[in-house]
Amino acid sequence: MNATTRLLTRPWLIGVLVAGMVVAAAGLYWFQPWQLWVDETVQETLPSTAPVSQAPGPVPKSSATAARPAAPVEVATGTLISHEHQTTGTVRVLRAADGSLLLRLEDLATSSGPDVHVWLTDAPVRPGKDGWDVFDDGKYLDAGKLKGNKGNQNYTLPAGTDLVGYTSVSIWCDRFDVSFGAAELTSRPA
Repeated sequence: MNATTRLLTRPWLIGVLVAGMVVAAAGLYWFQPWQLWVDETVQETLPSTAPVSQAPGPVPKSSATAARPAAPVEVATGTLISHEHQTTGTVRVLRAADGSLLLRLEDLATSSGPDVHVWLTDAPVRPGKDGWDVFDDGKYLDAGKLKGNKGNQNYTLPAGTDLVGYTSVSIWCDRFDVSFGAAELTSRPA
């Protein structure tokens, strides 16, 4: 019997090997390190809008004055800064003609990760490590799971969302309770 065979027949060594394999599998599942090398680019255009209804009266014969889709109105905007991961891009909150709200990420570039969401929050945007974990301390609205870590993406906000009190957007990793990046929102005049 050689030395390797003698070691593998000892119960304590088999227990250590099995425990090590379980810890390694759990660590891989939890941290998902391969996500650091995975890029998913999403390129969504702004959704089309319904035509604006015309005032009552005779319908003009000229196609130049026919009903045209109303462009969404920008109600807030911000520029993403980096927190836990290098993050760049802009955030726009748009109101459609029907009153619905859309949160749009443009030119987003961040890291991929497990369980990353887009949050509308009331937290202040602080640079550096001071800003990593403040976004779940107060009021936040989960706009949805991040569709991709690069590109242009749309997130429809729930009907009846009142923007009063929401001052920032965070790219939030729910698994580790940390912000990848965030933007302070600046309201646009109506």
